[in-house]
Order: sequence, then structure tokens, then C-alpha cells
Amino acid sequence: MPPSRYTGKAQTYYGDAALLDTRPQTTLEPLPDTAPAGVVPKPAAPRLYGAHGRRLREGDPQETPLEALASICTVIVMALFCFGFIAQNFEIPSASMENTLLIGDHLMVDRVALSPATKWAPFVHYRPVQRGDIIVFLKPNPESPDLILVKRVIGVPGDRIHLQHGVVYLNGVAQTEPYQLPPRDDGNPQHAYTPYRDDFPADVPGIQAEASNNHATLWSIELPSHIVNGEIVVPPGKVFAMGDNRTESLDGRFWGFVPMENIMGRPMFVYWSFKTPADQEDKTGMGDRIAFAFHVLIHIFDGTRWGRTFHVIR
Repeated sequence: MPPSRYTGKAQTYYGDAALLDTRPQTTLEPLPDTAPAGVVPKPAAPRLYGAHGRRLREGDPQETPLEALASICTVIVMALFCFGFIAQNFEIPSASMENTLLIGDHLMVDRVALSPATKWAPFVHYRPVQRGDIIVFLKPNPESPDLILVKRVIGVPGDRIHLQHGVVYLNGVAQTEPYQLPPRDDGNPQHAYTPYRDDFPADVPGIQAEASNNHATLWSIELPSHIVNGEIVVPPGKVFAMGDNRTESLDGRFWGFVPMENIMGRPMFVYWSFKTPADQEDKTGMGDRIAFAFHVLIHIFDGTRWGRTFHVIR
């Protein structure tokens, strides 16, 4: 019986399974309509595919599983390097920086610009920390290690600082800070004028008591040695930082100066912001975390603050 023409469909073998060829399937080239009867079609070249599904042409080397694993590991290492040394994401858990930063803001932080200059990367732009910079840093007190905070730099080494009714005086000059939330009478006792907090560092005993309550006993002991003529003087190698929401910020007034080596970077922009309850940071149980994760999934669209996406932080 003359051979049938190739139809383009895969052919199934119904014989002994042990005789099946496990090599790449060989197909038949279609015969032209003018081919004489009895001509047997030639086997077509097998189609080979690499580890990632890419079709290989004849002569191309096939990627082994080990090579595929090496490629994946390379991508992972590059991502870890970028997040560890170039940029990193952080989430704002409290209201201490409102209205500059809101609870639920997710930030992309530049870890290069404020780091110490290195000779192996002369093309990278470095600069010293300046007044007004918003910084991400490790809280300096050993009583609460590994706690990451976000505050604004108020003073650099040598600066003299004091507050008067919530107004910052830097080297004797009152500062205009449109971003800060000062003491106010809005019915919330937390926002009302408080002498030890808003006239810093005039009421040393009041500050020392609050510092001890904030797990910063060492600062309560060290504080008087930094006060000169009613003002606090920033020592070399450190900066003084406070939150923009001065009435709700546990900042340098209550735990001291930030060493330069504790600074991790500066926030660049908000890449995502989600409406988050103020007490969410206190819910540390596994059940609470899972419940909030489901809440985010359900309300990802209506709970996202779309207007803050890619908001530049200043």
C-alpha cells in the first residue's frame, strides 16, 4: 500500500512501550502535491528545546540544569547586592514623621549617597549628611538594638540646639519648618504643649524620666554633659534628629545623638502606600499578621493611596 501523505498531526505508537524511542520526536517533511506515488517522506530535523523552553537551532549547545541553576543564582546575588548596598525598601509603621511620611508608606532608600566614600567606586556621588536630610538609621541606644528609625536631621556636629514652645532654635536662630506639626490645641492631650518635650532641653528631669521610659537609661545619664548655656551641643561624628510630628515622635530628645556609622541611607520616594491602622505595629502575633495580609489582598485597590505612588520625599 502506498505511504500516506504527511498531515502535520502527531502519530501515536500503540506497540510495545519498551520499544518507544525516548529521543526528541522525529516528524516527517510534507510531500508536495506533485510528488509521484511511492515516494517516502524524509524525516525532518528534530526540534530541540533548552532548559528555559527556548527552541535551539541545529548546532546550538544545550543548556544543562547546572548551567540554568548558575544563571538563577547570578540573578539572586545581583538582587541581594542591590538591596544590600545600593537601595532597599522600608515601611513606615508610626505617625512620627507625619505629614511627610504616612503610616503604610513603603520607601525606596538610597544606601549609597550618605555612605563613607570608597576608592574602588570613584564614580559614585557621595556627600555628607546635611541639616534637613531625612535619614534611615539604627537607633543608637544599646537597650533597643537593631531598631530601624526614620527621622529628619536637625543639627550636625558643632550645632547648638534648643526648643521653645516647639520652635527649633539652631545656633540662636529660630527655624521655619513648614513640614513639622507643632504643639496644638485640637482636643488630643498628646498634641498639647508639654514643657519637657517642647522646651527641650530646659526640663532635664522630665526628659530623663521619659528617656528611661523609652528604654534609653544611658541617655538620661549622658544628657547633662551635652548641655551648654541651656542648649544641647552636637558632638563630632554624630547628628541630632527629630520626627516632623514633634508631639508624637520619640526621637533624639529621648534617646540621644545618631552616630554617623548608624546611618543606613536616605529615603528617595514612596513606591507604594497602603492605608494602615496606627496600632498595626503593635499587633505582632502570627494570627494578626496573617489577617492583615488577607486584608491587604482584599483591599489592594481601594486601600492603596494611589496619589502617593512615586511621591518624592523631601
